[in-house]
Amino acid sequence: MPADLAVIGLGHLGLPLAQAAVAAGIDTIGYDADPRRVARLAAGQPPVEGSLSASAIRRMLSGGFRPTTNPTELGRVRTAVICVPAPLGADRVPDLSAIGDAARALAARLRPHTTVLLESPVAPGTTEGFLRGVLEEGSGLRAGRDFHLAYSPGRVDPGNRTYSIANTPQVIGGLTSACTESAAAFYSRLTDKVVRARGPREAETVKLLETNFRHVNIALVNEMAVLCHDLGVDLWDVIRCAETKPFGFQAFRPGPGVGGHGVTMDPGYLPHAGRTPGHPLRMVGLAQEINTRMPQYVIQRSATLLNEHGKSVRAARILLLGVTYKPDLADQQSAPATEIACRLMDLGATVSYHDPYVPDWRVRDLPVPRADSLYEAAANADLTLLLQHHRTYDLQGLSVKAQLLLDTRGASPAGTAHRL
Repeated sequence: MPADLAVIGLGHLGLPLAQAAVAAGIDTIGYDADPRRVARLAAGQPPVEGSLSASAIRRMLSGGFRPTTNPTELGRVRTAVICVPAPLGADRVPDLSAIGDAARALAARLRPHTTVLLESPVAPGTTEGFLRGVLEEGSGLRAGRDFHLAYSPGRVDPGNRTYSIANTPQVIGGLTSACTESAAAFYSRLTDKVVRARGPREAETVKLLETNFRHVNIALVNEMAVLCHDLGVDLWDVIRCAETKPFGFQAFRPGPGVGGHGVTMDPGYLPHAGRTPGHPLRMVGLAQEINTRMPQYVIQRSATLLNEHGKSVRAARILLLGVTYKPDLADQQSAPATEIACRLMDLGATVSYHDPYVPDWRVRDLPVPRADSLYEAAANADLTLLLQHHRTYDLQGLSVKAQLLLDTRGASPAGTAHRL
């Protein structure tokens, strides 16, 4: 059955887009090569942790959404949006294999006049270079002449109750002006505002700037957290006061590390057309270095607190509160809790956890004991580490029950806990 739209990649980026499209009355199919993910969706269940709720998925299905593993369906749509992941590898170079697989599946069935969009986070030049080449080679069609090609940076913020696709401006950059307008016509059905970039490279660099902006500013406050602790200054009060300035300042807050799906990217390490030899983003590299040090700093602070109370990390009972990367979500993508748990275990600590959104948690493929009674677990633990502040946590009550409470999010009332 023909459809208006195919969303390729049904993860954290693709599912919200499909949800918005269905809500806008667009006949939508969702393509994913993972049969287990598609089967869970078809059964009305979230396919990945921290994604849409089961009720939201059931509403999508009742609205006509059709998840599929059949690539033939891709040849029956007017618009196809590629939303597969492109994570950085160990060499800090984006892995484009999933984008290549998606593009080849689409190219074999690509029809003239189709609009192809990429939303995955990629290096500048990927749409024009890598994606265009795969699509043209597999289809025999020419981008900008036979089909439209554009890039739009995904701006999904999981769990954000204020901003959704509908009220978040969508940036688009097409290979040609006609490509841009075709993409604009599609996105204008989903969002209140469409912003036209000069081309796909500019649109790709928007994502680069937005992600690096977050990481660099988090790195700044993480360094300030270490400095302020050494100086005996309450950083959280400093931030509270600084954010009253109505211009020239945006509040960021420190934490035990930086999680999430957006990763820092330095064009100095990128392949093909995205490379800028001799001009690395030194601020980004430094920010990455600072942020990756934070789990070790949390361990250091934990050991110091225990020592001050006549205890050692070895054989200490340590309770981790909140193991997700974001509050009030089940998503654990790159959450610092895993590294912190590993380091504590290496030092001989006995680690347990509590998280209302994570019923089972494994570290190094081994199950971590889950605390059933939060207050009882905090009372029995030598140290309780708040790594993520879920709304369900009563930090005032926890501070009374816990023997020692280290709050890495600055969420506890002043004077009730040790703060990062």
